[in-house]
Amino acid sequence: MSTMTINLKVWRQKNQNAQGSFQDYTLSDVSEHMSFLEMLDVLNEQLIKEDKDPVEFDYDCREGICGSCNMVINGRAHGPKRLTAACQLHMRNYSDGDTIVIEPPRAAAFPVIKDLVVDRSAFDRIIEAGGYVSVKTGAAPEANLIPVEQHTSNVAFDYATCIGCGACVAACPNSSASLFTGAKLAHLNSLPQGQPERKLRTLAMVEQMEKEGFGDCSNYAECEAVCPVGISIAAIAEMRKDYVKASFS
Repeated sequence: MSTMTINLKVWRQKNQNAQGSFQDYTLSDVSEHMSFLEMLDVLNEQLIKEDKDPVEFDYDCREGICGSCNMVINGRAHGPKRLTAACQLHMRNYSDGDTIVIEPPRAAAFPVIKDLVVDRSAFDRIIEAGGYVSVKTGAAPEANLIPVEQHTSNVAFDYATCIGCGACVAACPNSSASLFTGAKLAHLNSLPQGQPERKLRTLAMVEQMEKEGFGDCSNYAECEAVCPVGISIAAIAEMRKDYVKASFS
């Protein structure tokens, strides 16, 4: 089994109001088969043995599904590998003696809770503003009552794969959440079930996005480049088109 020595520069910050800084650590005998988060687990075990505070970082499923592992690695959200969340990144992508800089996503709308953990509840509030389809309670409707064309179903599913990790915000020079909001809108707005509330949904979610303090989109397309599930910036174009239509109707 091949092992390596890895040098880490990790952002440490006690809370939102504290002044943070990078701290240097060195790990020996890092296996190339470790995931990136497993490597951080090893670091934390080492820190605990030294009676030091472990590094706080977000994770849950470790399967590239939940979007919790939204750290920035060497200046790139989720690290160097395309279409890969940080939890699915493996240490074989690095070499012996490499220095890795790890920091939280930088955005005014994502205040730091501690170390690499940020508050992404702004995304939740955007969803709450209109990211749903209203239905009456009671007996579930027949699954095939509303037919959905295969192409429409595929498009909706592609946008529904957004895991809300915030990589798009971290990568955007404007800290825009347009790709996230656009994906959530395109998912529901493309389905027949989403049509009755399409205009109100679009207005509400876009306006909530602006209230949260995210920047506007300037078409850099950095968001698409770092998205771990490959959401297309076509979602942003659809959002803008629907917003203009809703604003003048």
